[in-house]
Amino acid sequence: MTTHQSEINRDAGDVRAGTYSVSDALAELRTARDDWRTRQGQSGDAASFPSRRALEQVVALLAAALYPRRLGQFRGMPAEEDGFVAAKLLAALTDLEREIGHELDYWQREAGPFDPDQAATMIRLFTTTLSDIRRLVDSDVEAAFLGDPAARSVDEILVCYPGAVASLHHRIAHELHDLGAPIIARLISEIANERTGIDIHPGATIGERFFIDHGTGVVIGETAIVGARVRLYQHVTLGARSPVGATHDDVRERHARHPIVGDDVVIYAGATILGRVTIGARSTIGGNVWLLSDVPEDSVLVQPEALRLDREAGLNLRDVLLRAASA
Repeated sequence: MTTHQSEINRDAGDVRAGTYSVSDALAELRTARDDWRTRQGQSGDAASFPSRRALEQVVALLAAALYPRRLGQFRGMPAEEDGFVAAKLLAALTDLEREIGHELDYWQREAGPFDPDQAATMIRLFTTTLSDIRRLVDSDVEAAFLGDPAARSVDEILVCYPGAVASLHHRIAHELHDLGAPIIARLISEIANERTGIDIHPGATIGERFFIDHGTGVVIGETAIVGARVRLYQHVTLGARSPVGATHDDVRERHARHPIVGDDVVIYAGATILGRVTIGARSTIGGNVWLLSDVPEDSVLVQPEALRLDREAGLNLRDVLLRAASA
């Protein structure tokens, strides 16, 4: 007897449902699909949708084009490097254009038909950003090397560090988000999240020399603005105070709902910063701080207990924080 011919005994709490056939399950699943599509105003005809698996390959190809020797495993002579990069780039952009086309097909259900050349135009514009993406990732890797005494080389950081993986994905996703492919951008950010535990919305704006140390549990929201030379430790959240639609916030609070972090800020492990607050340049936010208000430039903010212990010991607070972070 085949699986689809067999009958399944099903229990619901203390009630014995008796025999339950695959045909019954098919009928109930069809009803569930129809109910969902009715609520969403969808027909049974499925629009195209970007493929996560295809985008994983696109990112791998782009990484190989950006870093042919370290991430692309190129082993040829220097004169052959451009040819290797060209092949990887052509394959990546061809697949990416197809996936952008799928996304545009999906959105046209709501917005109407798109220019048939729009996907190709977006690819041309994205291609112009590749050298900027490379330089930004380079700056992030350099920041990690300078900021982590355990690092032995920049290559180790690029290949091994979750912060570098998240940075590479975010720099690519952010450009695609700005060009009008939000689903593809979000899928790329979630690929990084799955690999690293770092969740950066592709809409977030992040300056150069960005360093995420350790990284697990870091969350950066869509409208966050992060300045240059910022350092975050694990489990830092740059989030919103409440879901959009759950409050009577004005337009600014609804659409600019995540923190602004100034240049040269350090935020230690477990800190939670919520809402459109501004962390002034060169400030230090201690571990496990819960913050809902602005912080002036050159501030040091810690939990009261940490501050009391520091004063009793007669130590410089910034030194205490730096020692704890490097322990």
